[in-house]
Amino acid sequence: MSSAPQAKTPATRSIEGKETPVLLTPGPLTTSARVKEAMLRDWGSRDPAFVALSQGVFDRIRALSGGTAEDHVCVPLQGSGTFAVEAMLTTFVGAGERVLLLVNGAYGHRMADICRKSGRAVEIYEVAETEVHDPAEVSRRLRLDPAIAFVAMVHCETTSGLLNPLEDIASCVRAEGRWLLVDSMSGFGALSVDMSGLELAAMAASSNKCLQGVPGLGFVVCRKELLEAARGRAPSVVLDLQAQAAALANGGQWRFTPPTHVIAALDAALAELEEEGGPPARLERYSQNLATLLSGMDRLGFQPALDPARQAPVIASFVEPADDWFSFETFYEALRARGFAIYAGKMTGRGTFRVGVIGAIDSLTIEAFLTATKAVVSEMKQKVIS
Repeated sequence: MSSAPQAKTPATRSIEGKETPVLLTPGPLTTSARVKEAMLRDWGSRDPAFVALSQGVFDRIRALSGGTAEDHVCVPLQGSGTFAVEAMLTTFVGAGERVLLLVNGAYGHRMADICRKSGRAVEIYEVAETEVHDPAEVSRRLRLDPAIAFVAMVHCETTSGLLNPLEDIASCVRAEGRWLLVDSMSGFGALSVDMSGLELAAMAASSNKCLQGVPGLGFVVCRKELLEAARGRAPSVVLDLQAQAAALANGGQWRFTPPTHVIAALDAALAELEEEGGPPARLERYSQNLATLLSGMDRLGFQPALDPARQAPVIASFVEPADDWFSFETFYEALRARGFAIYAGKMTGRGTFRVGVIGAIDSLTIEAFLTATKAVVSEMKQKVIS
């Protein structure tokens, strides 16, 4: 597998004191110069060249998902990834149907909020933020309730960085004759998703995470026959996937103004993904980033919040030290001044912070971050002593 060219990553240049930090987050994330440059051109939304560009982007995304041209379609939507998740849930889950939500973090809870707000009946199977769901329990719940037509899950829960067992859950849902809806927002493009092999109903993701594009575009890859069966089901005008797909199939025109620059940037980002060696090569790079991060943070005394066996190579949560010297706000600002932006934690019941390992970065970037972190920790401890 090929690796990303190190000469093009932020780690190979001096970044201290720069106004634009390296984003060690789960998205928006650090993008390449090539992706940024793709946004310098203006596109007419009805221009045949743009129609061809966007259709090519969506066909490549569908292929990356393991979907076939005969059975699957990629339906784009303006907005963040949550727009795509809401569109997926409210288009496919009918008003008289129930959906079983697998929750172990904030993004599972967000799906529950969407369903309740839109009047979709839900059953929630929740486990701790550090745990994964038991496929046998999923099967048991499905057998007890024939009204459950769909199961919905988060592939990589960016609350913590937890990797959920997509293949195991898909297998038990398929065995019970139900359909699985997947939020693979922070996984798609690196973590394996096989629409055909896993017989998924739909998968939602976005342009600005493992695909390494910029924010502004969500999309849902779904089965064509299920999408057609959902005609008229969505309670929203703008989030109706079936209506959007029908419009795009009729000459490639969006129903509403498309994010032209975002799509052009995604076209460039997909080219970079292909040149890198596809999702397996990207996963290898991210995994190397994660290994470098975990070992370096361990040397500095920071403990991961998750069992390494459940840690996705996307973003890692670390437990905040209980010592007097540590303040997340001070820690964040000192790292930001040295050219690195991290995320506050989202886990409940304990203080954590998060460091992402995705984007146009490599292990050299992570090593530079660790050097900066070591200096920040030393300074913070010294201030307490003095």
